[in-house]
Amino acid sequence: MKLRPTPVALATVPIAFVGYFFVYPMVTVLLNALTGEAAGGGNPMLTALERPSLVGILWFTTWQAVASTALTLALGLPAAYVFARYQFPGRRTLLAATVVPFVLPTVVTGTAFLALLGPGGPLGVDLRRSVPAILLAHVFANYAVVVRTVATAWEQLDRRVEEAAQTLGANRLRTLIGVTLPLLAPAIASAASIVFLFTFTSFGIILILGGIGLATLEVEIWRQATALLDLGVAAALAVIQLVGVTIALVLYGRTQRRRAVQLVAAPADQRHRPRGRAWLLVGGNLAVAAALIGLPVGMLVVRSVQGSGGWGLTNYAGLATRATDSGLFVAPIEAIANSLRFALVATLIAVMVGMVAAVVVASRSPVARGLDTLVMLPLGTSAVTLGFGFLIALDAPIDLRTSPWLIPIAHALVAVPFVVRSALPVLRRIQQRLRDAAATLGASPRRVFLEVDGPLVGRAVAVGAGFAFAVSLGEFGATSFIARPDAPTLPIAIYRLISRPGEVLFGRAMALAVILMVLTTVAAMAIERLRPGGGGEF
Repeated sequence: MKLRPTPVALATVPIAFVGYFFVYPMVTVLLNALTGEAAGGGNPMLTALERPSLVGILWFTTWQAVASTALTLALGLPAAYVFARYQFPGRRTLLAATVVPFVLPTVVTGTAFLALLGPGGPLGVDLRRSVPAILLAHVFANYAVVVRTVATAWEQLDRRVEEAAQTLGANRLRTLIGVTLPLLAPAIASAASIVFLFTFTSFGIILILGGIGLATLEVEIWRQATALLDLGVAAALAVIQLVGVTIALVLYGRTQRRRAVQLVAAPADQRHRPRGRAWLLVGGNLAVAAALIGLPVGMLVVRSVQGSGGWGLTNYAGLATRATDSGLFVAPIEAIANSLRFALVATLIAVMVGMVAAVVVASRSPVARGLDTLVMLPLGTSAVTLGFGFLIALDAPIDLRTSPWLIPIAHALVAVPFVVRSALPVLRRIQQRLRDAAATLGASPRRVFLEVDGPLVGRAVAVGAGFAFAVSLGEFGATSFIARPDAPTLPIAIYRLISRPGEVLFGRAMALAVILMVLTTVAAMAIERLRPGGGGEF
């Protein structure tokens, strides 16, 4: 009789993977910050804290995240109400369209707003290196977080509670402030916390639209490590950022517990067709959403087919040729092949490690809870900090820093949690007696998994693989530290092209950004089609 591997034995695979490629680099960053040496001598943490510029960077990092969150809520909450309360033609399609900006890589988002608000844009102004451009790009990227999160909660809110308040004499405004918003507070707080964390750790958008002059902690970590070669100060800044993220997460957890409310079960569908002035509310919000989503994406496509010689596919054809002043050692088209190859390898690694972790977590064994927390940790760490950790830690016992395998490993590390959360609900619903019956009939543990678990969990695994593929295609922060000059990914190639002057290079960057946008959108659409009815456990 063949023995089934124990959860403890299986857990060694994800523990070793996350331990070596995440915990070890993060501990190295911490040690460098506390006990290392800055470039000019002295303790890195003290050196960083004594610099007057750090106060300005911390202040800008925080207030731009607060402003981005407030603006996203201001535009997203009315749209959430419209999608939650009204039924109108094209509602489902429009709601799905709001997710497109969220799944786009930050490099594509930054490039799209560069096409809209940069030189040669339709507005006739150059808003590069400006705060408004950054805030609008952040709203664009996070609009769906507020709309989808709050709309879901609003749909579950029984309208009879609001009607009861109005029957007792409260007008609509007082009902909104005194009844509706307190009931929606947990959902609003959740959406606001997610947006704040995303914008607090924003990198690609800030780097493209703000540059070094409007640097956040993410950008300053990257600049200290890659341009100034002050690894000690970069490590200190990374630790400061981790502390800030941890504080935000703790405050979020406390807010959720304090504001948790029990909702009355709502009828199955409370949406109704708008009438009279309600059409103005619906139309106004849909117009804002269309402008916010459609203008940057549309202008990106337009600029990609607009060249010095007029309209055409010149920019796309130029991707097959390497320009000597492009900052790339290869033709831009090779970045497409590199990204697809890295994404495929990262997906395979993430699926293998993630499925083993999901099986262990689903077993509810003593190691399950700890492993579940461990594999989720990379999601709470910025990609820039992760890439920096790779740079300073993975030089021994084998120097992996120049290995082509390091990029897909970094991408897989971020993608593993998506595989786990996609597969875990399905694995928990599989009845153990089915596995026991197959084992009693002589099936080996491998055959039991392939023929019992496999057919049931296959669709969820495909969803997780889709997430992993999309994450890998657009990853920029960690890759900016470890990408080899002769093997750039699409985000790296786009950034290098737009960093150089010249209309030709700018057009080719637009073309590459459109290609990356199409690839990630196709991956997102595949995820939606494959997603099980119950969704993942996110």
